[in-house]
Amino acid sequence: MKIALIQLTSELDPKKNIAFIREHAKKAKDEGAEFLFLPECFYSMSNGLKPSPYLVEGDQVKKTDDPNYKEIQNIARDFNLNLIGGSAATRFGEQVVNRAFNFTSEGTELPHYDKMNLFSCDIERKGERKAIDEADIYTAGMTPQVIDCQGVRIGLGICFDLRYPEMSRQYVKEGAQILTYPAAFTVPTGRAHWHTLLRARAIENQCFVVASAQVGKHNERIITYGHSLVIDPWGDILLDAKEETGHFIVDIDLERINEIRKSVKVFK
Repeated sequence: MKIALIQLTSELDPKKNIAFIREHAKKAKDEGAEFLFLPECFYSMSNGLKPSPYLVEGDQVKKTDDPNYKEIQNIARDFNLNLIGGSAATRFGEQVVNRAFNFTSEGTELPHYDKMNLFSCDIERKGERKAIDEADIYTAGMTPQVIDCQGVRIGLGICFDLRYPEMSRQYVKEGAQILTYPAAFTVPTGRAHWHTLLRARAIENQCFVVASAQVGKHNERIITYGHSLVIDPWGDILLDAKEETGHFIVDIDLERINEIRKSVKVFK
């Protein structure tokens, strides 16, 4: 199973973001990728003080005519790629949610996931203070989600969700073979915890973890860590995109899950 991740530095204006993603989606398809994983807030990155003005329509009826929704859907459809995760600020009634959209390679929408665990930090390091509270702009989701895409079971999380191991364990109990965490991780928390937490989720659940990430300076307030990762069920890192932008291809063998679970019996 050949998967691709895109790591980029999303801006507020979605035009440049989508152009970059489409360029690399084509290259990934030409290189044989079947699945494409995008990072958190790939469509439009705000400064964290207020939502992006480029909201995707979340209403079931209205979204079919929404150009923002169609831009995302067409990434899957135009390049014949199963599009998994990534997230975009989405209008849902009077609320704004951080929503992971998922599409089959034909452009059929799969169940979405709204970020349940919103990021909040107040960190001071070397005289610099970083304070972010996503609850200021987003409403938290209420429903965890496992999707089935081309026979592959994928448990959906977004960024801060990776700090909640009970969520990932429930996904694996529901048959998830891959846990995905699209992210826009801050640099201080990324350096301290990103690799450790993602490897832990893979090791304790004996499944693959795929985490496509934002990287670099997006605006005057937001700088992200990068290091998109693919980790196997043993905890080995198959891909680390470090601080590069572009697309990254990895071959994963889902049979590896059974091999690991037979060798170390975590699940009864």
